[in-house]
Amino acid sequence: MKIRSVEVVSVERPPRAGAPGRASRRKSWSHDDEVANPVSRFPRFKRHRSLYSARRWPEFGVKVTAEDGTWGLGTSQGRPAAAVVEDAFAHVLEGESCEAIGKLWDLMFRVSKPFGTQGIASLAISAVDLALWDLAGKLQNRPVCDLLGGPARDRIFCYATGNDVDWYKELGFRAFKLACPHGPADGLEGLQKNEAHVAKARQIIGDDAELMLDCYMAFDVEYTVQLAERLRPYRLKWIEEYLIPEDEDGHAEVRRRLPWMTLAAGEHFYTPFPYQRMLERGCLDILQPDIHWVGGLTACVKIAHMAEAAGKQVCLHGGGRDRYGQHFTWAMPNTPWGEFYIGSDPGVPLEEAADGSTSSGRAAGAGVPVDSWLDVPPEGAGFDLGIEADWIKPFVF
Repeated sequence: MKIRSVEVVSVERPPRAGAPGRASRRKSWSHDDEVANPVSRFPRFKRHRSLYSARRWPEFGVKVTAEDGTWGLGTSQGRPAAAVVEDAFAHVLEGESCEAIGKLWDLMFRVSKPFGTQGIASLAISAVDLALWDLAGKLQNRPVCDLLGGPARDRIFCYATGNDVDWYKELGFRAFKLACPHGPADGLEGLQKNEAHVAKARQIIGDDAELMLDCYMAFDVEYTVQLAERLRPYRLKWIEEYLIPEDEDGHAEVRRRLPWMTLAAGEHFYTPFPYQRMLERGCLDILQPDIHWVGGLTACVKIAHMAEAAGKQVCLHGGGRDRYGQHFTWAMPNTPWGEFYIGSDPGVPLEEAADGSTSSGRAAGAGVPVDSWLDVPPEGAGFDLGIEADWIKPFVF
């Protein structure tokens, strides 16, 4: 079966039917909390990520349609990435075999060399690759998880990401990842405030729950070491993404100076190659690719196999909150946890918070953890996204 068309699209879901859901108790942490980030050294943009975030950076879909009319859908974000799909990939993929996914990934990888594969083009590859896997599952009437060999576990443990830990505990989560509020620009006072932030969370969740810290590319080597040592009494399971992704030597130095600390990163690595270098240098214990950014499911499978050979684990960035990440996490033997980011207001049940976008906490149609567990393996064909054909509209650049 050959590919008939590759289209950049938007998904317009109909309004949710039924009675209004429960009201929020307060605004989510994501609304106004300061979070340390790589731009924090510039005072004008330090207060909140929204001050510097890319404008008009919408989620887009790629619809790949086979000769018989069967179609698959993948998603990523950003108008520049959508343009790469439309201008650089669509015409070389049309007419190729639908299920030669490895070949098509390599084709896109090589087509993008003249303008750079890592970054924007990697987001574009991700959307196409996910659409191809969705299409392959539909053509075979099998879940993508089964195309990868079937579930590798009976259920998936999920942790909650965000700073409303009292709410997450009420929801039954038993593991929590905080967003770190301060970085080197805040000096000693920031170190003290970070410790207080972690100490408060530990007090709320108790001693029998896991606690992690997301540092979002905000630190340098010295600050990472200082903060990790300071937080040692709070028994963090890991710290993550403490340096900018390009700083390979810095990651190696942190590993050398913190031999006792579990280190995680990879959300902003693109293609499998940076993970290979990190594994070769022994920098990381847990790899965290984003399935919508790194190059799709094909890239994530490559990374999982490399990590397994090195005795390391993979925990997708946001992998517990949408169908794409859930299928991968079910299938790989070294993906023990799923991340469930929660940006919705406390008091609103997770099922009601799903509005079709990942910013609310989960993509519509994806399973919701109960007491930290996802218990039902995927059953529908492809990624079983629950998207009707008439919801799909042309993408407006």
